[in-house]
Amino acid sequence: MTVGRGAVIFGCKGLALSVWEQAFYREVDPFGFILFARNVETPDQLRRLTGELRNAVGRDAPVLVDQEGGRVQRLRAPHWQEWDPPFDAVARAGAGAARMIKARAMVIGAELMAVGIDANCAPVADVARDGTHPFLRNRCYGSDAETVTLIARAVADGFLAAGVQPVIKHMPGHGLSHVDTHHDLPTVDVAPDDLARIDFAPFRALADLPMAMTAHLVFSQIDPDLPATQSPRMIDVIRNEIGFNGLLMTDDLNMQALKGSLADRTRASLAAGVDIALHCSGERTEMVEVATAAGGMTPAARARAEAVIAARPRSRVSVDQALLDLAHG
Repeated sequence: MTVGRGAVIFGCKGLALSVWEQAFYREVDPFGFILFARNVETPDQLRRLTGELRNAVGRDAPVLVDQEGGRVQRLRAPHWQEWDPPFDAVARAGAGAARMIKARAMVIGAELMAVGIDANCAPVADVARDGTHPFLRNRCYGSDAETVTLIARAVADGFLAAGVQPVIKHMPGHGLSHVDTHHDLPTVDVAPDDLARIDFAPFRALADLPMAMTAHLVFSQIDPDLPATQSPRMIDVIRNEIGFNGLLMTDDLNMQALKGSLADRTRASLAAGVDIALHCSGERTEMVEVATAAGGMTPAARARAEAVIAARPRSRVSVDQALLDLAHG
């Protein structure tokens, strides 16, 4: 079996898997896993952990991380490269930004592959707007759709050259959020034509990428009642207006932009048309709740998941070659 049964991606609690985690993952058979700073100590430890995760499900399951650079970077010095925030790095590079950022992504990707991580939750294709919340702003690549599209494509190409599959976020666009969705639900009151021209445009241009993550915010002129993650109307925009036919996962279900129990959040997201529920905390009782609510993948989700596995890059650049490209970028 090339993909798991469960319509979930789970985090884990620590630096190594417990006996309970191994048994639980074997039973639930999630599509993949996601790692955080709490799971990272040394390269050798991380290689063991990614091996344990895959052994638990008996297959080469995707292992994801958020390694954007800047504040959102789970693997850090002294064992891994430290990076400036993307917004600042792109602005400083000027006309050479796309070449530089692709080489930077190649280095990040090569470092990830060396420890068994084969998917990165980036590029961030959100367009920075006036009032974008500080939690997001310097993670963006620019303040116009053209720049963001150019740089996001370069980031994705760099990851793919290193053997890492990109997860584009936060679809269909998070730049108009004035609050941090870890704590609050933002509402965007902007005309659909303006959204299509600016915020949706980079995602439309990058719709060929294999995986994407949703945004937890309300677009009131399209669906005034539900955040995009749980809105059938917004998922229809993602699938049909933006044209994304890849594997669509939620942003973390623990974020307080979403209401209700974790089971409610999971069911509402999957019922809206999202393929995979993402739960990151590694908390035992929460994972059981999410797994029970999520159940198995729909036939459409399974087909998209199988396409992700089939599209894995077959060659990859070394860390040394990536660093050389960065130095000469």
